[in-house]
Amino acid sequence: QVQLVESGGGLVQPGGSLRVSCAASGGTFSSYAMGWFRQAPGKEREFVAGISWNGRTTGYADSVKGRFTISRDNAKKTMYLQMNGLKPEDTAVYYCAAQPTPNSYYTSQRGYNYWGQGTQVTVSS
Repeated sequence: QVQLVESGGGLVQPGGSLRVSCAASGGTFSSYAMGWFRQAPGKEREFVAGISWNGRTTGYADSVKGRFTISRDNAKKTMYLQMNGLKPEDTAVYYCAAQPTPNSYYTSQRGYNYWGQGTQVTVSS
């Protein structure tokens, strides 16, 4: 069973950049499809980005496409989300998720059995 811990959240001004990380322990990280989700106050949790077990397949929500980049380092058992051109509407708690599968990532929360505790990202001047 894998445990996930997010880090790197914080306060950033509009137009700024931030990189959040998701460190895994336990399990076989290199066999997991991974995803980033976010939840803003009063809103449902939504898909942000996903990456296959080998990093060759990635996908993004339309709202972040061209601004965010998902990546992973299987040797370090860590996944990243580089966020550029941040907007106030990106403010949310960001969660990482994992699921052992040979398939590509899932865009639905129901595709993932393992979740981190979340890290707050606030975009404000």
